[in-house]
Amino acid sequence: MYKKKFFFFFLLIFINFIYINNSFAIDPYSFVQETADRASEALNKRQSKEEKMEILKTIAKETVDIRGIGFYSLGKHRKNMTNQEKKEYLDIFEKYFLKSFSSRLAEYTDPRIRVDSQKKLSDKYTMVSSTLLATEDKPEVKIDWRVVTKDPDNPLIIDVVIEGVSLAKVQKEEFNSIIQSNDGDMNALFKNLKDFVKKKINT
Repeated sequence: MYKKKFFFFFLLIFINFIYINNSFAIDPYSFVQETADRASEALNKRQSKEEKMEILKTIAKETVDIRGIGFYSLGKHRKNMTNQEKKEYLDIFEKYFLKSFSSRLAEYTDPRIRVDSQKKLSDKYTMVSSTLLATEDKPEVKIDWRVVTKDPDNPLIIDVVIEGVSLAKVQKEEFNSIIQSNDGDMNALFKNLKDFVKKKINT
């Protein structure tokens, strides 16, 4: 009798656990569409480029795995860094990423993105496919979003693939080129990132 009661008690907890997780899990398809809509709304506002950039930075902090992208961009060079160097790098990389991302996106006006489908790549990743709709002077563009879904309640964008070109991979190659051309000196990369962060953006 005791075992039977214990079994039903355990079953009740298990069902409740599944219900709670399913209730709060965020669908990657909806996540990307909502993120794109937020960015589009920010770009349509009658504000200065700097004001738009600040809104876009906030959106990126909430929806992008900046730390993950930062470490991926280092590639094999990460293993040669001390903990202090990694900490310093992540700090400057976040500033670099947010400025680079927001300044480029702020150039667009009224971008409209339609999310088309999603494909689960593994328990950790989902690829969401979308289309940047064509305008009178620009053709449509295919955009795939690689989303980290390890935590269903907190999906994060880890890469954006535009017409088959991975932006994370391109950045990784750029960082590697800077380091390699300076005989493996990580300080060269740090300087490059810091110089970009200090650089004034044309408004």
